[in-house]
Amino acid sequence: MVINKLIASLQRKKTRRKTVKAILSREQHNNDVVNIHRVDTKNIGDYYCAPHHYFDTLKGKHLDIFDNKSQDKSVTENFTKQISDNSLIIGGGGLLNRGGFKLQMKLFEKLASGSKKTVLWGVGHNAKSAKHYGNITSYNIDVNTFGLAGTRDISMPGEYVPCVSCLHEVFDKQYSETQEVGIIFHKDTVKKEHITSTFSELPTTSNTTNLEELISFIGKSNAIITDSYHAMYWTMLLGKRVAVVPNSSKFYDFKYKPIFTTFDTCLEDIKKGHTYSGVKEECRTINTNFYEKVANYLNL
Repeated sequence: MVINKLIASLQRKKTRRKTVKAILSREQHNNDVVNIHRVDTKNIGDYYCAPHHYFDTLKGKHLDIFDNKSQDKSVTENFTKQISDNSLIIGGGGLLNRGGFKLQMKLFEKLASGSKKTVLWGVGHNAKSAKHYGNITSYNIDVNTFGLAGTRDISMPGEYVPCVSCLHEVFDKQYSETQEVGIIFHKDTVKKEHITSTFSELPTTSNTTNLEELISFIGKSNAIITDSYHAMYWTMLLGKRVAVVPNSSKFYDFKYKPIFTTFDTCLEDIKKGHTYSGVKEECRTINTNFYEKVANYLNL
């Protein structure tokens, strides 16, 4: 089993390098546009953080950033063709300062330094080591190389552009509070019974559910405890208190600060939480204004 996993990992690394080489060997064009992000239906934050969901000119024009390592040749060939033929909108999500995305982001940076039209939209740092929590001072790419750079980290280079998922109509629904505290687990944490069992008497869910159910869960809660970035963000959009158990640097650079906590102390710490007003409206205005810049730049 271990040997098979190692072989598979080595094959994916080989495929990634081969895909990058294939793209760099091709002539580059800006025929249309493709939105590249982590298309993961099992993580609704990753799935809904991309602008192709919200603007008619971008609908149907998306690509999974992990297609570059697929063992299906037709998938990598399509990835190579889409990247080479089109202008690129990269994001959103935690695509920076993260090993799994480094090769792709370096590729996009290289293409951006040439004739390729490129946009970063709502991307941010996502370093997993605790030593980086709260003290990231630089990205692992030069965002100034890109034609437009919208980053979700308030203290970092680029124009501040929070996650575009704020534009989803689900945030316009009205919800009645029926529970004091709700727990939203990240898709990795929900597999850890030693953590989830601690909260067996409280309402819980995870970021693996569908968006409508998750936002309804937030809406009927007075406060949320979570280790999911988008659950934190969406809780703030709805004007709720939120306490965060960080598992990455990404939580520390949003404009509005949550209460930081641990799963051991979160039920006490959430009492210290406070709400922010107008976050949804502000984030929506920033994203619609940024779209106008993108549309002009890419001639959409």
